[in-house]
Amino acid sequence: MTRTSLRVAAALAALAVLPALAACGATRTPSHHASSSPHAAASPAPSASQGMHHAATTPAAQPLRPGERFATLTMPAAYTPKPPAGGTDEYRCFLLDPKLSGEDTFLTGAQFQPRNTEVVHHAILFRLDADRTGEARRMDAASPGEGWTCFGDAGVEEGEWIGQWAPGVAEVLLDPKLGYPMPAGSALVMQIHYSTLALGDRPAGADQSSVRLRLASGKLTPLRTATFPAPIELPCTPQEKGPLCERPAAIADVAKRFGAEAGQAADQLAQLCSGGKPVPGDTQHCDIPVEQPATIHAVLGHMHLLGRSISMELNPGKPGAKKLLEVPDYDFDNQTLRPLAEPVQVKRGDVIRVTCTHDASLRAQLPLLRDLPPRYVVWGEGTQDEMCLGVAVASPATSAGS
Repeated sequence: MTRTSLRVAAALAALAVLPALAACGATRTPSHHASSSPHAAASPAPSASQGMHHAATTPAAQPLRPGERFATLTMPAAYTPKPPAGGTDEYRCFLLDPKLSGEDTFLTGAQFQPRNTEVVHHAILFRLDADRTGEARRMDAASPGEGWTCFGDAGVEEGEWIGQWAPGVAEVLLDPKLGYPMPAGSALVMQIHYSTLALGDRPAGADQSSVRLRLASGKLTPLRTATFPAPIELPCTPQEKGPLCERPAAIADVAKRFGAEAGQAADQLAQLCSGGKPVPGDTQHCDIPVEQPATIHAVLGHMHLLGRSISMELNPGKPGAKKLLEVPDYDFDNQTLRPLAEPVQVKRGDVIRVTCTHDASLRAQLPLLRDLPPRYVVWGEGTQDEMCLGVAVASPATSAGS
């Protein structure tokens, strides 16, 4: 499904949907928590620090491989987050120019370097081809302060997702023959999700994050990123009461905080994944057909605070079905990209299923959430909302190089 036909890409927000493989188409979650749910009854209670942002240091760079070089790009100026609509979440995009010219260049690795770790929740890198950078510069110039608001994606059409970061994530290197194309004149958009929820009444400090790029020249096999979303339809626990425990009210609250388009995501995902009928429950899945043949090299899963487990499976229920990702004890601080032991070939007509389990009882235990009103949780961009997203890094067969 194209970007136009699935404008849920914007509502699916922090992680934009790109048509590399999929038909379409982040607050720390402790890896162990107490819960009244059966699958976690024996887990210890979360510590007081869980659900909070933590100071981070940038991991030391792995050695350069033949033909590679480093380039570090920093936000042009500091920015102080100002979440809209009385909320605690802001998605801000910043244009970075690697000044590429001449020979073919590929991105073979990246390490995001957060400056203000109290408010930086996660980040995504998008590539803009040379003919799209003018639009980004106009948006930047027209927006007060550094950067521009960009819920959903880079805010510019045809931005290609080429990298991501969340707490605990270090640079992951794939085969040196693989890389994301960076044509001459192309630029990067660095989308940062700022969350001020953990600050309480304290004002947000300024941020001026950067990213260390690993660039290589020559002829490499091009990579693309594909995303596989599933619904969130998580009711309040029997012990919780309140107006936001009603699904329509919860969706209206998402729309109030992030815009009408974001409010459409829950129903669009229900249409995509369950025939238009929402199915409330802890566990949700979605079967997404593959559009074109490709080779999958690495995968990761993304949820928020209430996430328990996430998996991705190729052709479930069929002979030769294969698990691509299995995270039975999800931890937001360990969302690293996971290279597959062996690359997996997929063809048009194959199906990739993403499955997530969330636990509403964690809301009463985590410091970041326990003082917020209980809610029926649907897909949303805020820290108190949830996501279920599988991500695959792949080389489309039609563009494979040497």
